[in-house]
This record gives sequence, structure tokens and C-alpha cells, in this order.
Amino acid sequence: MTTLLASEEGASAEALLAANQRALMAEVAALRAMLLDPDGASAALTADSPPGNTAAERASCLDAVCACFGLSSFERRIVVLCAAPELDGEFGAALGALHGQALAQPTFGLALAAFPQAHWSALAPWAPLRYWRLIELGPGPLTAAALQIDEWLLHALAGAGGLDRRLAPIVRPVAEARSLPASAERAAGTLTAAWLGGLPEVPVLTGTAGRELRRAVFAAACARLGWQPYMLNAADLPSAAADCDELERLWSREALLGRAALLVEGDNGDEPGTHSILNRFLVRLSTASALAMTRPALPVARPYLTIDVGKPTAAEQRELWLAAFAEGQGLPASDVDRLVAQFDLDPATITAVAGRVMAEPDGSDDLPPAPGSRVWQACRSMATGGLDELAQRLDSTATFDDLVLPNAQHELLRDMLAHARHRVRVYDEWEMAGPSRRGLGISALFAGPSGTGKTLAAEALANAVDLDLYRIDLSQVVSKYIGETEKNLRRVFEAADNSGAVLLFDEADALFGKRSEVRDSHDRYANVEISYLLQAMESYRGLAVLTTNMRSALDPAFLRRLQFVVTFPFPGPAERARIWMRAFPPTTPTRDLNIAKLAQLSVAGGNIRAIALHAAFAAAEAGGPVGMAEVLRAAVVEYAKLERPLTDAETAGWI
Repeated sequence: MTTLLASEEGASAEALLAANQRALMAEVAALRAMLLDPDGASAALTADSPPGNTAAERASCLDAVCACFGLSSFERRIVVLCAAPELDGEFGAALGALHGQALAQPTFGLALAAFPQAHWSALAPWAPLRYWRLIELGPGPLTAAALQIDEWLLHALAGAGGLDRRLAPIVRPVAEARSLPASAERAAGTLTAAWLGGLPEVPVLTGTAGRELRRAVFAAACARLGWQPYMLNAADLPSAAADCDELERLWSREALLGRAALLVEGDNGDEPGTHSILNRFLVRLSTASALAMTRPALPVARPYLTIDVGKPTAAEQRELWLAAFAEGQGLPASDVDRLVAQFDLDPATITAVAGRVMAEPDGSDDLPPAPGSRVWQACRSMATGGLDELAQRLDSTATFDDLVLPNAQHELLRDMLAHARHRVRVYDEWEMAGPSRRGLGISALFAGPSGTGKTLAAEALANAVDLDLYRIDLSQVVSKYIGETEKNLRRVFEAADNSGAVLLFDEADALFGKRSEVRDSHDRYANVEISYLLQAMESYRGLAVLTTNMRSALDPAFLRRLQFVVTFPFPGPAERARIWMRAFPPTTPTRDLNIAKLAQLSVAGGNIRAIALHAAFAAAEAGGPVGMAEVLRAAVVEYAKLERPLTDAETAGWI
């Protein structure tokens, strides 16, 4: 393993490898002489020191292995004895000549008889050779069993070592970041100090930062100590105790010999069965390591030291954006401020967005002309994380002009828009956030009958702030199992946190209900679920909206924690007339449609949209324009769906 060679000033890697090879083969030659001519070999190999004529030859990988694992001179010669047949093609034949065979393998009995300072404990299960899996025993009696060197150790002795093939499928190196924000550098310093202090606690990298930044902090801490950083996913840990012990043993010898540290990524540590496996591995792990989790870990059998790795501050993100776009790229400072205000990104994502935008060809008709708009759209597409797997994205071009609502409701929605657009100026520049930044999220409740425009209003808000809208069906999120509802909600908010997307929680009455007297643990836990959702909405950096058809079923104590409550009334004749005027676009062929008579239908906007669409298909099938007859036929179908009679008063004078 090249990292084991002590480099001297001016010595190249090739020279060090050549010196190591000479030193190793000198040991093999001296050992061979000792076996074939014990009396004549005494001058070539003393009992207490290895051969070698120069300092470079004495500073070999074999010396590093012996020092690392505390091998005695006798155990050292056993290692050379087992490596010799692999390094010297004639060594096996020489051993065979001693036993009257064509070829022979090294045995412990041979070592006991031939080497000075021999001791029986060298091959005890707790002794270094077998504890660290340096030597493997073949079948048969202990003294007569064939000894075989571990493949990983053989490569290490030759100076061509690498990660053990049994570790390679699950243990991966961590790339070192080019630069880190000041807050991340402080976290790396804390981790370094924890390692140097020799504390028994396992450091836990937690906080709001994504995996990439936690890995970068870990790699930076390793770089300060000259260690090699590696990572392992907790999901890859073996479930069997014996296999887990074997993995820990293989990794620990890798860490000791190669000066390496391990980052265990345990974000799935709360999944069934994974927590106990992770616990078992952490308890046995004695080399330098750290655990990375979005939330603080709970390894009950070993104490842990929490190190917060938060996302870069707004000022740090601004510096990252400016550094990512070289001068002349045309990204104004105002656009950078807007990006920082909306998106909460780590350095890796900012770099990726900048690389993607700068790689786009100029003058493409598919791209926004302004660089700031292109960066904004790239952030929207890259910052949603796994939100698409947890919620439904709603694509719409709805605007505030499409909403048919009383003036009071319109004003409330525009107030929400003002909060979303100017929160940075008010909270940060004007310092209206105060000493505590809790409860600064924009949370709202849209209440009203079905079809009155609650979802359309959310679409208009999302388009106004140029963000994605995701709908989460709370009836699918709520679980009867204790703790599962909070886990589902937490996954949604964590996935959405980077982008600040607009979240629409549909069917809120599936979770909210009039809080009754707590009679059992289920009633008590239902209130916990509601409080968790409201707290998450208050902490969310974006806009979160709840919808319900039954405002009267909601507890007033919960309503007071929402920033906005917008009631969507059932439309009256005037509002229905305005909705009907928008129901058929100018490109739709119509004939003699009487808007005043159509407004007689006592239905909400969503039903009007359904009737208009059904009538359009009927007209297309008939090959003519949309008239009152087609609308009447569609209204009959819609009323049947609503299980309501279509009265003569509603259709009087239509035909």
C-alpha cells in the first residue's frame, strides 16, 4: 500500500515502491536461507531485527504492518513465511524439499521448529494474526494446518494495496470538496477536535444540510489529519451478528493500516430492523468514525456527540452563487438576492445549477432569455429532491384574473402573495423577525364547498411566485399506527425544504377535527399529530396551504395558529355569470349562449367547468357549435352525479 511508505524528500513513488520490493524480497531470501541452512543463516537474519542495508529498505510496508498490529518478531516471520510462496516461485519447492514433497505450504509447526523466539500464543484466536484476519488456517490439526496469507495483506506488503475486496461493494471513498462555507469549516473543526480528544462518544453529523455537505465536512476533517475518508450506508450493514462483527473487523484493520475514517450514513436508521443493526455496528466500531443523520441518532448502547451541519447561511449562499458564476456571466446581484431568498441550497447543488446553466447554448428558443430566469428555473427543477415521489405536482397557468371571488377573499390572497414576495426584506432587512425566527412560515387554510376555487387559488399563488405546486392528500398521509403520520409529514417537509415549493394539503379534515376530551392514548396522539403538522407549517420556509370542505369541524384552537384563513363562499348568480363567461374560450365555437340563464344553475365553479367541458364534447361529436341544448344535456349529467334534481326554475327559458 503506497500510503504506508515513509516518503523522504525528493523520493518518488516509484523509488519508494522499488525500495519496498527490495526490502521485502530480502526478508524472503533470508527466511529461505534460515529454513534450508539454519546454521549459515544466523548472520543474515538476527532474532530481533529485520534485514536491510539501507534506511529506505528498512522503512518497508512490512514494518508498517508489524507496527500497526503489534506483531512480535516471531509473528513477523510467520507473515513473511506465508507471503513467500506468493512472492517467490521457488519458495514452495524449497519447502517441499524439506518435507520430501514436490510442493509444500507453510505450517505453524514448521514456524515453531525453525524460528527463534517462537511462542504458541501467536496463533491464538485473540492474537493479532488471527484476530485481524492476517493469516487464515486450513483444515486439520493446528500445527499441521496450512497457513495462508490474507489477499488484502499480501497486496499491502507489496505496496499495491487498496480497499479489501469484501469491503469494496459497500464502502466507498468520499471526495474532498474544493471549498467549504465558514459554517461547514467550523463543523469540520469540531469533528477533528472530537477525534483528537479521544472521546468515547461517536460524533453525529446532523442538521438541515444535505448528504453532500455532511460528506464534505467529514472529508475536510479527515484531510486535516491526513486520513482517507470513506462512507458506508447503514442499509448495507449485514443483519447477522457474526457478519456484522466480521465487517467491523475488516474495516478496523483497514482504518488502522491505511489511516482512514468511516462515515456511516444512517438516514434510514429508523426503518424496521435497521436501528438495532446500526447500533450493533457502532458499539463494536473502535476506529475513527462518524454517523450522519438528518435527525439526531438514537444508538442507545453508545453515547454520541451531536455536531450540527446546517445549510450555508444566506450570506454564504450569496458568496457561493457569485463564485459559481464567473464575472461576465451576466447574473445581476438582484437575481442572486432573489435566489437566496427563495432557495435554501447546499454548495454542491449551487455548483451543479451553475454548471448546468453555463453549459446551455445561448440563443435557444426553449430557454428564458435572462440568465437570472434560467438559473431560477434550474433551481426549481433541481431543488425539489424526492418531493415528486411523495406528492403530486400540479401544472397550471392559472392567474388571479381566473379567480371569481368576492373582493375580501381577493385581498386576502394578495396579502399572502405580498408575504411570500417580501419576507426577506421584512424579516431580514427590516429585522421584523425579532430574536426568534420561529413561526415565520406562511400557513393558510382554504375553507369552502367543493368546486369553489380552493385548488385554483393555490395554483394562482404558485404561478405568481414562479414556484412549483405540490398537492399532498392528507387522507393518504394519516396512519392509524402511532408515529407513522408524523414520519410521513416529516418526509414531505424535508423533501420540499430546499425549494420552498407551495404545498397544498388536501382534505385537511382527515387530520383536523373538533378536539374532544382525551379519553385514551389514541385521542391524545391525534392532537400530537395536528400540533406536529402546524409546527412544521410554521417552520417551513415556503407557502403551505390546507384545504377543507367543513370549516365548522375544525377546532378554533388550531385555527388560531394559521396565519391566513380564506373562506371560499358558494358563488351567487353574479359570480356564476362571471364563471360562465370564462367557461368557453374564444376559440370554442358557440351559438346563442345566454349567460344570465346559465347562471340560474345553482352549482359551484368546478361543476360549471365540468358542464362546459361535457357540452363541448357533445357539440364536437355532433359537428356543430356549443348551444343551450348541449349545455342542458351536460347539466342533466352533472346533476345526476351530484344526486340532485335539475329544477324547472333553473332551466326556465333555456330552449
